[in-house]
Amino acid sequence: MKTCWHWFSVAAMLVGFFVVSCGDGVQEETLTLRYWQAPSTANPYITDAYKDLDAAALVLEPLANYSEDGRLIPRLAAAIPTVDNGGIPQDLTAITWDLKPGILWSDGTPFTAHDAVFTWRYKCSIPDFDCDADSEAIRTMEAVDDLTLEISFKYPVGYPYDEFVGFDGGKYILQKSQFEGCLGEASRAAQECRQANLMPIGTGPYKVVDFQFDEDAGTSVVSYERNENFRVSDQPFFSAVTIQGGGSAEDAVQAVLTGEADYAWRVQVLPETLQELQDADHVSVAFAFSSLVERLVINLTNPDPELGARRSEWSPDDPNPHPFLSDPSVREALSLAIDRDRIVDDFYGPTGQPVCNIITRPAAYASPNNDDCLVQDIELAMDVLDDAGWLPGQDGIRERDGVRLSVLYQTSTNDARQGTQELIQEWWEAIGVETVLKHTDASVFFSSDDNPDSAFRFFADVQMFADISTPDHFVTEQIPWAGNGWDANNIPRWSNEEYDALFAESLTTPLGPGRQQQVIRMNDLLVQNYVLIPLVDRASVVPFRSDLKGIRSNALDSEMWNIHEWYRE
Repeated sequence: MKTCWHWFSVAAMLVGFFVVSCGDGVQEETLTLRYWQAPSTANPYITDAYKDLDAAALVLEPLANYSEDGRLIPRLAAAIPTVDNGGIPQDLTAITWDLKPGILWSDGTPFTAHDAVFTWRYKCSIPDFDCDADSEAIRTMEAVDDLTLEISFKYPVGYPYDEFVGFDGGKYILQKSQFEGCLGEASRAAQECRQANLMPIGTGPYKVVDFQFDEDAGTSVVSYERNENFRVSDQPFFSAVTIQGGGSAEDAVQAVLTGEADYAWRVQVLPETLQELQDADHVSVAFAFSSLVERLVINLTNPDPELGARRSEWSPDDPNPHPFLSDPSVREALSLAIDRDRIVDDFYGPTGQPVCNIITRPAAYASPNNDDCLVQDIELAMDVLDDAGWLPGQDGIRERDGVRLSVLYQTSTNDARQGTQELIQEWWEAIGVETVLKHTDASVFFSSDDNPDSAFRFFADVQMFADISTPDHFVTEQIPWAGNGWDANNIPRWSNEEYDALFAESLTTPLGPGRQQQVIRMNDLLVQNYVLIPLVDRASVVPFRSDLKGIRSNALDSEMWNIHEWYRE
């Protein structure tokens, strides 16, 4: 979802599939990418969704990317600042980025450090964007000169590679001259800003030439052409790219199998479909494990429609507790009833592993304390509910003090998720929890606007999706509510003083065993309080045509991070 702070080292987080080679110059053809979620913008600062960030990644760039094995790779920066090279002082209170000289925007004007400073100012001006939480450590950001960016911190920062590094949470640099009239309310409202959000001027390998989004149909077509001012003269190799957005993961797979598309983005498919892909001579499949965990998210606030504007709404003065999921015994019973091995066997095969942690990689950060969840225990789940006073009524559904255990359980639409829902419904009803299922088109479910069916608004009791979570997601400041436009990561609406204090302490802890133990403790607080119920550690699955080369599938950054290197053999 939104803002992932890479505040701990991600080195060795993923050993992904990659092919590195050289093309033979510009190929006058269009590369077709199929996304089962429809991009709706190419501005990374007004979105939370990876499908939009990928649409932006062909055009806009960060100072540095994460490679598929977790290394930092300079992009707009000349080098990665370190203590050894003088880019970071010994007291860890600043970072200085030297920029590559001669970089041009696609309109031919020079890229400078002033664009980066403006982008930070722009981001912090967006209504409902909590800049204090997102960039809490930053004291100042200054363009020392056109090619030098200096960021100073309020305190020593153990991992200072967050601002303008990677791709999630708004990491790309915008052109000052295009967006300087788009500060504050104008960022979304002004006509010229709406156009800029769809067609930003960038330094990347391509430029947007057309962006068609049909909100009602949940589809989009984004057309790109080669950026003739890209700094590598013989790249990118394709003359044009088209992103076709919308439909389902199964639709995207079929488009690759039939040759209608060259590439399908991160599909979640049943084992038999994966086997069909692997058996096809003209298709290759890249998949690798990162820390992408399919999980149940528990709503700790009350989603009762009768509450009106207070529905699923947390606030500092009124946490609005859920009528029964605020009881940890109920949450524990829901987890105990689940057979994670069955879910993996039926719907994931080799692309999934049963899991009891939210943070699974790097291995040094994975908790050894939660493996009990790997064994389903229906009898113990019923005992836990009995002991907490939740007893079966005449219809078999448990209740206490007039409150029935009736759950609305929602997710996005695809075969694996609907199959998982049906299994979990069966297990929960076996322990006396009524379970109503709902699924919503992915383009709506993962949207970041004020849509009542979105995961952020969370008008349900339990929901299911996959995400790569970092500990900053679950601090109190990250709770979505009206005060921040529901644009934050703590979707369960969990507020815990110990967790918040531990996260604050981790910000100044250097890399090493101390930080690893802090991460493990934060993970344990989440899963042992059953705020999140981990199900499956998922691989990122990317099918593409076998003659498409240069792909370095990357679960740590945008899948488009090296699209300038892709070519047709």
